[in-house]
Amino acid sequence: MAGEQHLLSTEIVNRGIESSGPDAGSLTFSVRVRRRLPDFVQSVNLKYVKLGYHYLINHGIYLATVPLLVLVFSAELGSLSREELWRKLWDSTTGYDLATVVASLGVLVFTLSVFFLSKPRPIYLLDFACYRPHDDLKVTKEQFIEMARKSGKFNEASLEFQKRIVESSGIGDETYVPKSIMSPENTATMKEGRAEASMVMFGALDELFEKTKIRPKDVGILVVNCSIFNPTPSLSAMIINHYKMRGNILSFNLGGMGCSAGIISLDLARDMLHSNPNSYAVVVSTEMVGFNWYPGKERSMMIPNCFFRMGCSAVLLSNRRRDYARAKYRLEHIVRTHKGADDRSFRSVYQEEDDQRFKGLKISKNLVEIGADALKTNITTLGPLVLPFSEQLYFFATLIWRHLFGSGRGSQPEKPYIPDYKLAFEHFCVHAASKTVLDELQRNLELSEKNMETSRATLHRFGNTSSSSIWYELAYLEAKERIKRGDRVWQISFGSGFKCNSAVWRSMRRVWSPSRNPWLDCIDRYPPEAL
Repeated sequence: MAGEQHLLSTEIVNRGIESSGPDAGSLTFSVRVRRRLPDFVQSVNLKYVKLGYHYLINHGIYLATVPLLVLVFSAELGSLSREELWRKLWDSTTGYDLATVVASLGVLVFTLSVFFLSKPRPIYLLDFACYRPHDDLKVTKEQFIEMARKSGKFNEASLEFQKRIVESSGIGDETYVPKSIMSPENTATMKEGRAEASMVMFGALDELFEKTKIRPKDVGILVVNCSIFNPTPSLSAMIINHYKMRGNILSFNLGGMGCSAGIISLDLARDMLHSNPNSYAVVVSTEMVGFNWYPGKERSMMIPNCFFRMGCSAVLLSNRRRDYARAKYRLEHIVRTHKGADDRSFRSVYQEEDDQRFKGLKISKNLVEIGADALKTNITTLGPLVLPFSEQLYFFATLIWRHLFGSGRGSQPEKPYIPDYKLAFEHFCVHAASKTVLDELQRNLELSEKNMETSRATLHRFGNTSSSSIWYELAYLEAKERIKRGDRVWQISFGSGFKCNSAVWRSMRRVWSPSRNPWLDCIDRYPPEAL
């Protein structure tokens, strides 16, 4: 009974003046106890109303036509006896000669063949690998500041500024940086850049080839992206030389495209696979931390020092139909947004020299606002491809309502309805740029802490690994064994230019925790309470 007290209500009723009895001539009252309805607004079961609404809209055509067809078909069959039914079937088929039947079957087979052959081949992701550097490159936040102090390149004011940034960045105490950053010498040399590139790229590719049992000579397409470090010969040429790949390989090297270049490389690989049947494609995404190290005093150019960490991903794609059974994911959509026509967006992440002629990346104070605008454009384009029809209809209806009735004189402007992207995806891999960016994206898309766990954990464990961060996030989901057959994964990244890109994958099977994964030694500690 105690547990039901919140469902009871009391009411005092004035019964007037008593006319007889010992209380005659006095006012009398009674107390009524009633059982009230539960507060449905606060009830967790209210979610089923919205789910039912979406199910009704999306399957309305079937719910309306199937019962009608069954009713008509049953009525038609019920009016015929068994002999009449067989006679009707025989009469309807004997009216055609053999030539007509063969010609009809031929047209049907030809039409189906043209339909299936004209469809683009599906792009499968067979497997991927994320490089985890050696433990001797692992640093805590305190060690990072101490390394910067030992380099002798920063004064106390600059060190204190970087310390404040690192402490509030969302980065943990197990990220990786090259040892060269503590050197008093110049770290942005071709020698240091090539050494770091060889370490991370070959480490990721060795693991990829070992996991997939694919020989390097079997790869027909190679796409490499690295924004800052672009030597001659290129990074793709370094890989071809190291693994002795075949001479007719289609290789591409993308530079200067920022943290969103991973999905751009994926888009290029998809186009190449559509043009070259029965091929394998490898996409390598990385960034060189040491080569991008800024030793000056310009605060807006110190920010990349605090966030970027070592990392690299290697992804194996295939358009071979026989790889259907072994594939992990199928590529569904890629949507790219570029805001480079706007000057403010173009200069939001800008590489230049400071007054001392030190080269670095200058981060605009309006970066979050610019990123939000690019995100809005990107998800507006992506929405019709992935959102259920019911959610699109509801969004359109609220938009019309606000336009017609929500902006009257004296009325408070209403917050626009944000489509529920949780209805379109089971998993979110948002580029782990910084804690501020993740907070703003979570607020704007109304995502839960569970939706953002993958990105926050990746930022905490590995830092901002640039274009490869979305693959460390997918590796986190696999290590947690959360990927089930049919699940949809949304990878979204941001980069200089300013660009916002999305990739959508569908899981082909249940993915168990692999034997090689950068999270295996620490997955049980995540997510920590600090996140």
